[in-house]
Amino acid sequence: MSVPQAEPAAVEGFGVEMPAPRVTERVITGAAGLPMMVLSLLLIFGGAGLTVWGIATQAGDPSALGATLVSVGPLLFVGGVLVSRGLTAVSPGQARVVQLLGRYRGTVRADGLTWLNPFTSRRLISTRIRNHETETAKVNDADGNPIQIAAVVVWQVEDTAKALYEVDDFVEFVAIQTETAVRHIANSYPYDAHTEGQMSLRDSADEITRTLSAEIDARVASAGVRVVESRITRLAYAPEVAQVMLQRQQAGAVVAARRLIVEGAVGMVNLALDRLAEDNVVELDEERKAAMVSNLLVVLCGDRGTQPVVNTGSLYQ
Repeated sequence: MSVPQAEPAAVEGFGVEMPAPRVTERVITGAAGLPMMVLSLLLIFGGAGLTVWGIATQAGDPSALGATLVSVGPLLFVGGVLVSRGLTAVSPGQARVVQLLGRYRGTVRADGLTWLNPFTSRRLISTRIRNHETETAKVNDADGNPIQIAAVVVWQVEDTAKALYEVDDFVEFVAIQTETAVRHIANSYPYDAHTEGQMSLRDSADEITRTLSAEIDARVASAGVRVVESRITRLAYAPEVAQVMLQRQQAGAVVAARRLIVEGAVGMVNLALDRLAEDNVVELDEERKAAMVSNLLVVLCGDRGTQPVVNTGSLYQ
């Protein structure tokens, strides 16, 4: 009989299609560990003692009692050993995935000493929070400029069954999917914003990291992993274009500063002309106003100190 295949689950917004999980975690609890440990010790030492007693009895005076002791003692000893094999210790931040004859039976998450079927296999898996930092990758941004980018992701195993049975190595799976998501994010956005409100890798750090976390979480969810947080730890232009891009950024900053200076200077000139007209300090015709505006703009917008010129005649001489 053929086993039905699970339909792939598409993650909206990221173009990621992962197979639907075939097994999910279910929590189980075993028997109390301390009483079973005491029982196993009693069986082991009792069986050993009965065996020794039976051998001694048989050596001194062979009888049915000695033969019985020699037969029962080893059985008790073996039973005690089997009982002791079921003792399982679970530390805080860890879990035990229980499997019997190839079937997943459940996961023990309660810390402490517990007792399980001694014929089961109990694989240890850590549920602690982990960090993974990607290598510095050289990729092209949305504009085609080569950049260097690296990120760190904080993650935790949420479903132990998926982590063990859905992928071969969930740690390596998280590492590869994280690098894939970082490269995809770097290719989807420009390094610098060119228009007002445009998202960019440098200027939209919070939005980019939220998008990165969501994409990584979508990629690793099938492995039973939950992403706690992710952050871009390195972001820079590649060395071969860094100097050119720096000059472009400096030029953009100079243009923006000049624009701000000109806007402020025009406002100051308007204010000066309005105050002169309001207080009747001097009456200026259009040509004199033009000369005054020119002089004020030179003084306010120039990047060097101006040299005053004293005019002892009129404007037309």
